Amino acid sequence: MGAGEFAAIGRIQELLTARLGVPPPGETWVGDDAAVVQTPGGPLLLAADLVVAGVHADLGLEGLDDLGWKALAVNVSDIAAMGGVPGHALVTVAGPPETDLGLLYSGLVEAARRWRCPIVGGDLSNGPVVTVSVAVTGSLPRGRLPVLRSGAREGDLLFVTGPLGAAAAGLRALRGGSGDLESRALASRHRRPEARVAEGLAAAEGGARAMIDISDGLAADLGHLARASGVGVDLDHVPVAEGATEAEALTGGEDYELLFTSPDAGAVDRSFRMAGLAGPACIGRCTGRAGQLRLGGQPLEAGGWEHEWRWAGD
Repeated sequence: MGAGEFAAIGRIQELLTARLGVPPPGETWVGDDAAVVQTPGGPLLLAADLVVAGVHADLGLEGLDDLGWKALAVNVSDIAAMGGVPGHALVTVAGPPETDLGLLYSGLVEAARRWRCPIVGGDLSNGPVVTVSVAVTGSLPRGRLPVLRSGAREGDLLFVTGPLGAAAAGLRALRGGSGDLESRALASRHRRPEARVAEGLAAAEGGARAMIDISDGLAADLGHLARASGVGVDLDHVPVAEGATEAEALTGGEDYELLFTSPDAGAVDRSFRMAGLAGPACIGRCTGRAGQLRLGGQPLEAGGWEHEWRWAGD
């Protein structure tokens, strides 16, 4: 395998499986939005993610409080993508001694209150750049199974919970220094992403068979879901946020809307209406042509965000 985050994850998964074995029945380990482990009380969801100043956020354009918000929100989004509800968070922070921890934690606390996910511990360390690592637990409604990336089937409809590209357009607006109303709204979508917990629950209730949050961009995350499920995808259109471009919607990333599949549009619509939510947009369907991704009848070009890694020996 070549360079890249997802190739590295594949190699790590191979190593862990070889050394530690495969997950027991009912558990999901590496490779989904969150892990699923079994406890005496039922399935427990586990998600961990980190944000790094200079990689995930430009502190010249956004504040430490925004970084704190994002660090917790992206983990809650992973729980939402499993059809779950966040429980508790552990927060570990590394950074230079002069880092304003009060400002950083004010953003973390705002996000914790927003999604009722209390911060119950963590660690502090000095380091060269501000890095915030968060681990979140989650639970499923009683009797409900997690929605994995691997459940899509040929003929399933594809849904997305909102228009895309706003976060990338917001970063563009911040870099351009525009202060008009639309630019400020887009910038807010970049600085303070929303985790779609209620939408994830509604999707699961409406029969979602596969789901993923859109963190790396629609094109990339659609590819992750399709590969995990062994299906192809025909997209009719891409819902583009006002002020964004189609390219930003396809590859910009960090929107944290949910992409899911279901065989029953009526059930999805009823579930979202019962939850008091706007219905998701149906953007296409799954096909039996595994690995083939198309938009408007044409091949969908790969794109989106990916960290760079190399496996020793490659």
